[in-house]
Amino acid sequence: MSIIRLIEFLRSNLRSLVISCISVLVLLVLADWLFVSKAAVHTAGERWFGFWSLFGFLSCLAIIFLSKWFGHLGIMKPEDYYDHD
Repeated sequence: MSIIRLIEFLRSNLRSLVISCISVLVLLVLADWLFVSKAAVHTAGERWFGFWSLFGFLSCLAIIFLSKWFGHLGIMKPEDYYDHD
């Protein structure tokens, strides 16, 4: 399957994709709440159910915004070889 057809498929089924991702997230948080022991935790945040899900989500957001900021700093400059002062 080519990447273009995959992107088109995902765009045409966006609602189903979002619902399935949210469902997986809810199941993971429920599994964390029900099956993971909180007796031997290393940090105070690990006592909360869903801590690692929230940590991963916020880390992804930080990576996205930092990469956009770096891109605007130098990569996304106009391609003009002559300085127009």
